[in-house]
Amino acid sequence: MKKNFISLAFAVAALLLLTRCDKKENDAYRFAFHFMTEDYKPLNYVENDTLRGLAPEVLKAVCSELNIPYEVDVLPWAEGYQKVQDEENGVLFSTMLNAARKDLFKWAGPIASLDWFFYSASGNPIGVQSMDDAKKAARIGVLKDYAITQSLESEGFSNLVFCTDNLDGFDKLIRGEIDLFPSDKITAEAALKELGKTTFSVNPELIIRTDLIYFAFNKAVPDDVVNDFQIEIDKFKSDGTLLRLNDFPGVLQIYTEQYPPVTFRNSAGEITGFGTDVVKEIMKRNLIFEDIRLTLWNIGYELALHNPNVCLFTMDRTPNRESLFQWVGPVGSNVTWFYTKAGSGISIHSVDDARALARVGTVSSWFSTQHLASLGFTNLVSDPDPVVMTKKLMKGEVDAFVCSGVTFPDILQDAGYRISDVIQAWSLMSSDYYIAFSLNTPATMVGKWQSALLAMKADGTYQEIARKWFQ
Repeated sequence: MKKNFISLAFAVAALLLLTRCDKKENDAYRFAFHFMTEDYKPLNYVENDTLRGLAPEVLKAVCSELNIPYEVDVLPWAEGYQKVQDEENGVLFSTMLNAARKDLFKWAGPIASLDWFFYSASGNPIGVQSMDDAKKAARIGVLKDYAITQSLESEGFSNLVFCTDNLDGFDKLIRGEIDLFPSDKITAEAALKELGKTTFSVNPELIIRTDLIYFAFNKAVPDDVVNDFQIEIDKFKSDGTLLRLNDFPGVLQIYTEQYPPVTFRNSAGEITGFGTDVVKEIMKRNLIFEDIRLTLWNIGYELALHNPNVCLFTMDRTPNRESLFQWVGPVGSNVTWFYTKAGSGISIHSVDDARALARVGTVSSWFSTQHLASLGFTNLVSDPDPVVMTKKLMKGEVDAFVCSGVTFPDILQDAGYRISDVIQAWSLMSSDYYIAFSLNTPATMVGKWQSALLAMKADGTYQEIARKWFQ
């Protein structure tokens, strides 16, 4: 990964030589910026008194194209985060876009995608399998004002301990002064190397979230100025300059979950399934060539809810979600059931029966969880991973598990069980599932996807894909 960042720096440097030769030195840009960043290796860091990394090289390329002076102040994160809110010409990078920050800034990007994990020390494994498990840990190290810290605070974590920086966090983790430390893999590798440790010193125990990385602009910066940055970043993506980095996000971010047979990663490591084949055919017809990323449903849902140009499939279209996304579909339909363990003696004949149970298992951010909450269920036990919840059902830790009939047989198999080990106790609802797009995705793009899907249904391609997976 680090080699990819270094290769990208050379690629962008070459781009500068090619693109600036026809610019006039006196053709200055119409707006003056105060660029700020932190020392956060390898995205942006100081080495031999020179600012290096992916984000500075992207900024250099943008500044070169727009004839903007390239001058950057390297500050502690907390100081830069405050300054960019106070200064009307402030720009801060590399900044993660989340719900807490979305309306505080204007945004251009994304320029990187980071998967965050809870890390434990190899000599002190915690065995975290869910966010609830993490809340039970004695001490979780975090960094002040970081996006992941804001996320954990919003989820009710009360066991957070502040560390100075990533080096301090991993040092405390290895020394046993904290039990868990959240970080992305790239940063973890860089920090451990500086500590004289290897990645074998720690264990990534649980994926927490995926963050997209942007340039954050003060709200007073004119929209057309921010748009100039976005145009240049998208241009670098489209011409392949930045796509030489394996994990560099494209113009459109596409996410799905492990939800066989609709979407899943097979034994060969390929993302496949009924919904995946439909999406790939739509992209093929629109000459779109973007990677599909597999993630936990709640992570993909949050990305689509808050970031522009994000596609998430497949998603049930419900009244609660109708105004939150743009929709392409329907792609298919399913029935959602209350499942109980065979031999448990638990029977469900109505919503009231289900409400009276001690514990009903659901998957975080699934439509069924939101629907049950709207019906007044206060006995819900949720986890982002349906396999984890299936195991809770079979161990008697929940009385029933709410899941769709189209995918539960495969989830059971993944958990080591058979469909005969459970009973379809009661049907909760029938629904159609769609491809969802974030609200800030261009409506023209969404329209092209819908037109391609309708054409697939008209010429029989859709039916052929359905027969492949369901007959």
